[in-house]
Amino acid sequence: MRETLSALMVFILLLAGTGVGFFGKPYLPEEHRRHETLQLIQLVMTMLVTFAALVLGLLTASAKSSFDTVGNDFRSYAAALIQLDTALREYGPDADSARKLLRTYTAAAIASTWPGEQAPPGSYPRFTADLRHDKLEDGRLGDILNASYVAVRQLKPADSYQERTQAECLARFERVIEARWTLIEEAHSSISIPFLTTLTFWLMIIFLSFGLVAPRNALALVMIMLGAVSIASAVYVIVDLDTPLTGPIISSSTPMRNALEHLDRAH
Repeated sequence: MRETLSALMVFILLLAGTGVGFFGKPYLPEEHRRHETLQLIQLVMTMLVTFAALVLGLLTASAKSSFDTVGNDFRSYAAALIQLDTALREYGPDADSARKLLRTYTAAAIASTWPGEQAPPGSYPRFTADLRHDKLEDGRLGDILNASYVAVRQLKPADSYQERTQAECLARFERVIEARWTLIEEAHSSISIPFLTTLTFWLMIIFLSFGLVAPRNALALVMIMLGAVSIASAVYVIVDLDTPLTGPIISSSTPMRNALEHLDRAH
């Protein structure tokens, strides 16, 4: 929803800027419509177009890089869960309760993080957690993972092998928890609203200039409108990529589902 509102707002503001220039041009004094003045407007417009294109390109690259980082971190997180479950299995039957809690956490995390997709099978709590609104940090979903961690700490090793395995499990648990918090922070939007507002202001000036220099015919208006649609769609993609767990473009749940399949096979 945020990406749609942002794109729609940019589109409306660009058309408003064009309208001000297009319909205000006939009311300008004659000296403001001379060839030298229009040349100056075109020069400034060229400068602003170049600068705005550079900033939009950098924003797109930054948003895509952040989106890819979240995807890579989900793959690393899924691998860490698999490695943790493997270490718990090597400990022995005493770690089964911790493994069941880990499986419950993984299934619940998938269901709450990707609510628009089919939920994993099995019996587990269904939460309405949302990474954008910090609900995972203090919610019951995190408590399940913490309960599994506490269960591992409470294990009573019977020999040196189990002692080493317990230490390995605790180390892997710490990596899982650290990776989880990293993903929670990365899921938040990183685009500065004042910066996006300033960029929109630059684009409005550009489209205002378009309205001043454009001929008064239908084709010119259609081309300006197509330009506004293109800019608005670019903003849509940027804002959507900046929130990798919401909107039409989201990080894939495949790594986490693969990890859950491994946990199920291990059981």
